Amino acid sequence: MTGSGVHHHLFDTAIGICGIAWSNRGLVAVQLPEADAATTEQRLARKSRSAGAAEPTPAMARLIGDIQGYLAGVRTDFSAVPVDLEGIDDYRRTLYAAMRAIGYGVTTTYGDLAKSLGATGWEGARHVGEAMGKNPVPVVIPCHRVIGANGSLTGYAGGLERKQLLLDLEVDGLF
Repeated sequence: MTGSGVHHHLFDTAIGICGIAWSNRGLVAVQLPEADAATTEQRLARKSRSAGAAEPTPAMARLIGDIQGYLAGVRTDFSAVPVDLEGIDDYRRTLYAAMRAIGYGVTTTYGDLAKSLGATGWEGARHVGEAMGKNPVPVVIPCHRVIGANGSLTGYAGGLERKQLLLDLEVDGLF
């Protein structure tokens, strides 16, 4: 992905300032809140290779509204959002497609997700976890819906408290 065609935008949500980055092919990155707006923007710009901040396109403005609603507890379906996965290897593309099929309020395990992709054993689950840690568009690709085999929350790049918050939003719409 080249940075020249990617732009980003920050916006307020119920959990803090978030951001998205997009190209002409679709969503490139989602950034959940960091310690402050500057850190959120720096992380988003770095991971998306953004050419700079810009006003969102109409499609991205709708997505921002959807993310704001989701983070306020509104049931939201992101499955139709076009995601630009240029530069992402085939395994991660397949994994991300499988994660997008996990329904709102539903969880699966790392192992079950690995099995659905033809991998078995702890190594398959580990590979799923590693790829999930590189998910460029959390929430839209709902990696928070993948949990440990024993039902525990494990391995979320945004922190386990944030993973729990996102799961709680989907269960009862409450923080």
